[in-house]
Amino acid sequence: MAEKHYDVAIVGGGISGSALFYTLAKYSNIKSVALLEKYDALATLSSSGRGNSQTIHTGDIETNYTLDKAKQVKRTANMVKRYCLQHGYENKFMFAHQKMAVGIGDKEVEYMKKRYEEFKELFPYLEVYDKEKLKEIEPNIVFDENGSERPEDIIGVGVLDQYSTVNYGAMAQSLAENAQKVKNKRFDIFFNSQVINIKQFGQKHILMTKKGDVFTADFVVVDAGGHALYLAHKMGYGKEFGCLPVAGSYYVTKSNFLKGKVYMVQNAKLPFAALHGDPDVLLDMVTRFGPTALVLPMLERFHGLKSFPEFIKTLNFDSNILKIFKDLFSDSDIRKYIFKNFLYEVPYFNKRIFLKDMKKLVPCLKLEDIEYAKGFGGIRPQVLNKMERKLMLGEASINPGTGIIFNMTPSPGATSCLGNAERDAQLICKHLKTNFNRKSFLADLVD
Repeated sequence: MAEKHYDVAIVGGGISGSALFYTLAKYSNIKSVALLEKYDALATLSSSGRGNSQTIHTGDIETNYTLDKAKQVKRTANMVKRYCLQHGYENKFMFAHQKMAVGIGDKEVEYMKKRYEEFKELFPYLEVYDKEKLKEIEPNIVFDENGSERPEDIIGVGVLDQYSTVNYGAMAQSLAENAQKVKNKRFDIFFNSQVINIKQFGQKHILMTKKGDVFTADFVVVDAGGHALYLAHKMGYGKEFGCLPVAGSYYVTKSNFLKGKVYMVQNAKLPFAALHGDPDVLLDMVTRFGPTALVLPMLERFHGLKSFPEFIKTLNFDSNILKIFKDLFSDSDIRKYIFKNFLYEVPYFNKRIFLKDMKKLVPCLKLEDIEYAKGFGGIRPQVLNKMERKLMLGEASINPGTGIIFNMTPSPGATSCLGNAERDAQLICKHLKTNFNRKSFLADLVD
């Protein structure tokens, strides 16, 4: 098939790839971009409404975020909100709810009070809710199934009305559609175009797809989850990293047990976020609990072991990876956590064990109130840093400076989609010696 040349090729049509596609269309002088998507629609994996918690992570109620990290994600979270408001997507795929983090018991209550004092300047809208106020705004976290008040103290820190929930699958579709509305540009989307190899000759990159199509581009950005590291390794980049795919599953209720998002205090020894409850935009706002954290030998959820060979290659196993695993399993709390998350997937046992944990947050929950959410959950490509011999929490980007970038964006990657697009667009435009209209970008999405 004839070669198709573009200024930029983006591999992966999830929320990150779509955000960059939009940013280049609207805020740069780049004239042609190809968005290459493996499947027949955008955002079918971790960016879909079923694949994540649908949360705009602002840093205000995420107790596993430091103040510095909260400052970073607040900026990118506001970009998501500004984009949606600019295009009138509120109450279409962006919704406002109350949200809070709760401390349960004396130790957690004291922690939440201290955290409020530390974070209130960055988030001046935060309020503190004592048990009496929580009885009014989130009664199901105070009363048990018999209507009795929980004995331990409880406190909430949050806000009663703020945009906090997004269907990122719908947002990805909107970003792509709005990009293609920009006149006098060639911004094309190619579905069923799985990129299996990328080679560089001089200043040009050649991308080969599974079905035999060939694309060339002056700059390439790979926004394809764990597959980004797979393609980086094939080109000889990012060998200092391995990928640990972590699946997140959910449980759904039959009604609105919570009026908004409610997060619990993070256990500092555990590498992933604590269980929480969210209103699900795909299920008429009934409460969805999760996510769990289960290591799986695959880069894609619900596609069997089709991606097992890619998992083996991206794990990049050696003595450094072994040391990371040894350190993780040497901690009894982490061992118990890993085993429990395995049991969350085992029929019969899963609901009972999950219920026990969620009753800490919602003491009135009963076994018949929850069901395993079949088909919900995605894969988070957690990065293993072989140089530092540790599990990296958050995003990673490989930029060898040769006109190609590989991004791995587990949570809060969806929230950071436009912030990452801003960063990459500036790098692309500098490399291609063209203009990125940062002033316009900031005026629309930041200022």
